[in-house]
Amino acid sequence: MPSSRRERLINRHPGPAAGRLLALAPFALFLVAYSVGSEIRLAENPNDKLLPSFNAIADAIQRMAFEPDRRTGSYLLWEDTVASLSRLGAGVLLATVMGAIIGIAVGLIPYARHTMSAFIAVFAMIPPLAVLPILFITFGLGEVSKVVLIVFGIAPYMTRDIALRVSELPSEQIVKAQTLGASTWHIAWRIVLPQMLPRIIDTLRLSLGAAWLFLIAAEAIAAQSGLGYRIFLLRRYLAMDVILPYVFWITFLAVSFDYALRKYQGWAHPWFASQRTPA
Repeated sequence: MPSSRRERLINRHPGPAAGRLLALAPFALFLVAYSVGSEIRLAENPNDKLLPSFNAIADAIQRMAFEPDRRTGSYLLWEDTVASLSRLGAGVLLATVMGAIIGIAVGLIPYARHTMSAFIAVFAMIPPLAVLPILFITFGLGEVSKVVLIVFGIAPYMTRDIALRVSELPSEQIVKAQTLGASTWHIAWRIVLPQMLPRIIDTLRLSLGAAWLFLIAAEAIAAQSGLGYRIFLLRRYLAMDVILPYVFWITFLAVSFDYALRKYQGWAHPWFASQRTPA
C-alpha cells in the first residue's frame, strides 16, 4: 500500500534541479516555436513583418535603446519607460493609499461599513475603460487623466480586498485592545495596520496587471510618449521588430516589480511569508 501511494503522480515532486529545468522548459519551447515559425515565414517572404528574425529584433533594440533618435535626439525606449513608470507609479501609489485608508475604515468601523460597502461594490463594477472618454473630457489629455484612470481601475478592488482582510482579523484582538483602553485610532494604527501591511502588498501585486492594462490603454489613445504610445504608434507600420521588444520589456518590468514586492514582503514581514504558500 505505501509503495502504490508513492507511485501516484500527485505524490511525486521534482528535485531542485529538475524543478528549475521544468520552469525553463515552456520558455525554451516558446523560443524554438517562434524561431521555426519566423524562419518558415521569412523563407516564403523575406519582407514578412509578422515574425521578424532575432537579428531584426536585436537591431531594433539597438536602435531604440542605444542610439539617439534622429528627430529628438533622445533614446526612445528609455524615454518611454520613464514616462510610463512615472504615470504607473503615481496611479498605483494613490490607489494603494486610498485603498488602505478606506479599506481599513470599512473593515473596522461599522458605520463606515454600512455607509460605504454598497457604494464601493457598485463603483467597482464600472468598467474603467468605459469611462476613459469621460476622464479625458474632465481632466484633459495630459498626465492627470492617465493617473486617474489607474486609480479608478484598481482602487475599488484594493479597497474591497483590504476591507475583507480587516474583517477576518480575530475579534479577540479588538476586544482585548478596547479592554486595555485603546481608542479606535490606536486600534487601527497599532493593531490593524501592522497586520494589513503584508496583505496590502499582496493586493498590490494582484493589481499591478490591471494597472499596466489601464496605463497602456490611456497611452494608446492620448499621449506623446510612453510604452503604450510607442506600441500603438508603430502598429501603423507593422513594425513588429520594435513592438515585440516593447511587449517583452513591459512584461519584464511587471515581473520584476512583482518579484521585488514579494521579496520585500518576505524581508519586512517574515511572520506572514512563512505562513503562506509561495506565489
